[in-house]
Amino acid sequence: MSKKYFGTDGIRGTVNKGNINGEMFFRFGLSAGTYFRNLKKTKQIAIIAKDTRLSGYTLEPALVSGLTSAGMHVYTLGPLPTNGLAMLTRKMKANMGIMITASHNPYYDNGLKLFGPDGLKLSDKIEKKIERLIDSKIIKNLSRAEILGRVKRLEDGNDRYVSILKSNFPKNFNLKGLKIAIDCANGAGYKSGPTLLKSLGAKVFSTGVSPNGLNINDKSGSTFPSKIRSLTKKHKSHLGISLDGDADRVILCDEKGKIIDGDQIIAMLATRWKRKKILKGGVIGTTMSNYGLQNYFKKQKIKFYRANVGDRYVKEKMQKYKFNLGGEQSGHIILGKFATTGDGLLVALEVLFSMRKGNKASNLFNVFKPTPQILENITVKNKLVINSRKCKIAIKKAKKLIKNQGRMLVRKSGTEPKIRIMGESENKKLLLKCIQIVKRSIR
Repeated sequence: MSKKYFGTDGIRGTVNKGNINGEMFFRFGLSAGTYFRNLKKTKQIAIIAKDTRLSGYTLEPALVSGLTSAGMHVYTLGPLPTNGLAMLTRKMKANMGIMITASHNPYYDNGLKLFGPDGLKLSDKIEKKIERLIDSKIIKNLSRAEILGRVKRLEDGNDRYVSILKSNFPKNFNLKGLKIAIDCANGAGYKSGPTLLKSLGAKVFSTGVSPNGLNINDKSGSTFPSKIRSLTKKHKSHLGISLDGDADRVILCDEKGKIIDGDQIIAMLATRWKRKKILKGGVIGTTMSNYGLQNYFKKQKIKFYRANVGDRYVKEKMQKYKFNLGGEQSGHIILGKFATTGDGLLVALEVLFSMRKGNKASNLFNVFKPTPQILENITVKNKLVINSRKCKIAIKKAKKLIKNQGRMLVRKSGTEPKIRIMGESENKKLLLKCIQIVKRSIR
């Protein structure tokens, strides 16, 4: 049975349309709180963080009201990167953590990402149980007046998060002498990003650190890499770091202005970790990982498996095979030794740790030649068009044409009303032809 409210990465949509409104967030809070309360833990604690969207001021109180109505005590942290919330959920021994965010989406979208007490995103099985509670009668889940939850604001969430990040590296690790450019996308990492880098001694050039509730991801961040390229070149920085709205993604820029995507970052880290004998098992990518990355790992004798798109599915497969590295081309990268979900700042620190002996970013990266890849995102009224007979025939035809010369992937977006068409091949003319066949069937 498919899920009703949850997508590939939590719940997401346009504010005050569909499920993203105060009434539904009360239901989400009440239902999630009821599920964890029923596990009969001694403490009933939920912690909430958010990104910088204006709608957070509307949705957070409704969510808090639902949680406290279920008998959960709530700590609110304010703007904080998603993995900061995951880390603090474990550190504070909370029953659950909830991140109010729509990640890389525009300001008019918002949503939720839910984490369990282990700091891991909830499984499909648990999400379906919460969905059943969402659709049940509200009065069934309301707590008695004497056991309602209380609410407290914690002002030091970013400080705690930065401290945890730094504790993963040697005490003498510093960034003195390095110039670093960072684009925080006017999102959740706008405080912790520059604070972390400056505390380690780097000279920091920041952009996207003046959120106004409406400018999150606006021509900035990991989905708009030209911004970090310009900033890196302007200040002759050693490295450029570009985060997305909730800072769980990172795209980098080397000192020459070349953009480094998630696949290149993963290839570099895997190669280095294998050499240092700290890579466990191999690497988990996704169906979107470049074919060239797969071939590179084959030559390096590094095991490589693909998971469905979404860092939650990457993490699940990492656990299954006991691997400690995985991620996506988009910059969601999970360093299993340190984190339970993607963390742009943590990945950037690991890269900077590799550069501490004078290594240039341009020498560290570009370890494999990517197979030419084209990604088309088609906005649709109904994503089920992908299941139509016409579309299925077109996809089958395109895959048959490109067979043995590349690959095609057509899928529904889990977070937006879009069909994503991805094709890879050294034969660009053939690749464009195959993509056009599928596009015509969708439109």
